[in-house]
Amino acid sequence: TTLAQQLALYVTIYSPLQMAADLIESYEGHPAFQFIRDVAVDWEQSKVLNGEIGDYVTIARQERDSENWFLGSITDENAREFEIKLDFLDEDKTYKATIYADGDDAHWDDNPESYTIEEKEVDAGTTLNLDLAPGGGCAISLTPVQ
Repeated sequence: TTLAQQLALYVTIYSPLQMAADLIESYEGHPAFQFIRDVAVDWEQSKVLNGEIGDYVTIARQERDSENWFLGSITDENAREFEIKLDFLDEDKTYKATIYADGDDAHWDDNPESYTIEEKEVDAGTTLNLDLAPGGGCAISLTPVQ
């Protein structure tokens, strides 16, 4: 899998006990580690946005007792493009989306560590275009703008 898919698994696979299995030195210098620090482990609600068993899934989860949302999207060995509507967000709020996505040259076998991090403001009317690399994924944190 790609690094972005590994981050997305924190959302797509439910587990109230999360871990990063490796030496801390393996994470030094990787800004993507911030997603692991931020992601919740207990959920108020979960929404499956798309999916096909064995092929792909996109899940959005709201952190328990919080207005924060997290989204994870993963695919099998096939690259995929998704248009994801954020209509599950509160209609009266604007959110900061921090998007951890596969890089343009990402591939589960050839270049699994290629990723990008982008921040943008979104709301319930936003549709995000996700480009998942072969074996790739996308992880997004959505926090209300104060």
